[in-house]
Amino acid sequence: MELATALEELAALQKEYFAFQYAEGILYYDSVTGAPEGSTQGRGEAMAILSGRDFEILASPHVGALLDFLQTRQAELSELQNAQVRVIRREYDQISKVPKHEYTAYAALINEATAVWHRSKQENDYASFAPYIDRIVGTMIRFAGYYAPGKDAYDVWLDHHERGMTKEKLETFFGGLRRTIVPLLQRITDKGAQPDNGFLFREYPVEKQRALSDALMQVLTIDRRYCAIAETEHPFTTEFTKHDVRITTKYLPDNLAGAMYSTIHEGGHALYELHTGDELMYTFLGHGTSMGIHESQSRFFENMVGRSEAFVQAIYPKLSALFPAQLKDVDAHRFWLAVNRAEPSLIRTEADELTYSLHVMVRFEIEKKLFAGEIIAKDIPALWASLMKDYLGVDVPDDRRGALQDSHWSGGSFGYFPSYAVGSAYAAQFYAAMGRELDIEAAVRSGDLSPLARWLEQKIWRFGAAKEPDELLLSATGAPFDPKYYLSYLTDKFRRVYGLDGAW
Repeated sequence: MELATALEELAALQKEYFAFQYAEGILYYDSVTGAPEGSTQGRGEAMAILSGRDFEILASPHVGALLDFLQTRQAELSELQNAQVRVIRREYDQISKVPKHEYTAYAALINEATAVWHRSKQENDYASFAPYIDRIVGTMIRFAGYYAPGKDAYDVWLDHHERGMTKEKLETFFGGLRRTIVPLLQRITDKGAQPDNGFLFREYPVEKQRALSDALMQVLTIDRRYCAIAETEHPFTTEFTKHDVRITTKYLPDNLAGAMYSTIHEGGHALYELHTGDELMYTFLGHGTSMGIHESQSRFFENMVGRSEAFVQAIYPKLSALFPAQLKDVDAHRFWLAVNRAEPSLIRTEADELTYSLHVMVRFEIEKKLFAGEIIAKDIPALWASLMKDYLGVDVPDDRRGALQDSHWSGGSFGYFPSYAVGSAYAAQFYAAMGRELDIEAAVRSGDLSPLARWLEQKIWRFGAAKEPDELLLSATGAPFDPKYYLSYLTDKFRRVYGLDGAW
């Protein structure tokens, strides 16, 4: 085989795979944003056929031979071509080990589980959803056995979302977080005074909240020609190409901060996808490199930028203009204190920045036990309640605000949750590195986030999946991953918010 011919085949393979992924992505997006409730069956049939074609494209022995050939010619390939081969090889080595009928059946299962989860959450009916958890976990354990025989199944899926991640590493990481978060939270509790946040729960018309989302996307420098926003039960972001990115949010008429920070969070994801390099389009590199790095971008904008006093001051004129009656007795400083109020709560997506990782730890402990075979789905609500009481001191009143609150398990995203906490720690390290080169606070206070966006595009976004997470972190910050930046960030911020070292 000629090298030029092999590279043409590699490009054609990636473009065809992209086309089927695009179609499947559109089907999923529609299913959770606008499709009628009774559409599940037909969509499931379509998804099974499309995923079957995915399988045939990628799992073909010819693809294995093509990758073998290209790997013998590494010295003649460009850096990007070698990265493509590396990433496709990783995907091929997994999918080619799974029987096709199991692969397509899993796609159909996820489609059905997603629909059942939506209905179960609305009706607080955990019993209807529980069997899907057992079926999904069973399939994922079986797939892990195909991918990496003899390796711990949960470690396989942790590595899938964040390469190199294991239970052991996460236990060490979470242990360090708890040693910082719990005493800090106790100091806040002992202080006995909380910022008033009652005004955040006044009546905020959804129409005006939609206008706020539009304004926030503009401030974030999101180009609306290539990014749309829709509404769903559980917000998420998806990309089809860098020129077609969709974010979603959820509006509640009596909760201003919920949709506001959901939009900023998803906007961070969108910025990453919108700014991958043009040369990566239609390849396996044209998206974020890992879930941890992706979450670092969403958490960076949601928390380090969005919950900073400088940002609140910059957008407060818009908030006051949209909600003059609701915020007539509230100034920007008071609003900033309110959106940084730290206290245990039930819902992960509404949790404050300090206690958020404790919610992640609850899910991590449950997933470990599920994949170890120590519990099954019916045991989750009781274990959830016990862990929430232990970690956060709260009582879980129902499954809708407990084990049914997140969509992740219905989509098979076991092993994803730790990415939120790891991503937050990555974000703090990126923030510290950026701060050595830019006056972040001045840029944010001006309402012009373009200097931040340019730094992130240059250091992170443009590489897509061409660089591995550890390589990206090292090149962007000059150091390997170190959670100390996150621990310092949390400590310094909440000492300031609560005046722990002085007057409040």
